[in-house]
Amino acid sequence: MSVHKDVSERLKKINPRLAKEVRIILDENKAERHLRGGLATKLKYSHQKENEDLG
Repeated sequence: MSVHKDVSERLKKINPRLAKEVRIILDENKAERHLRGGLATKLKYSHQKENEDLG
């Protein structure tokens, strides 16, 4: 189980309202990480293609 999921599940039992707010933040962070990761991968492969074209 991921740390985020574990925290979210335990927090639901303690403070459901706060758990909902935390879930929103974690989901936003996850979406941003995916976007940054995708852009980094695209940049990496574009550099590799440029190097192949030059070689």
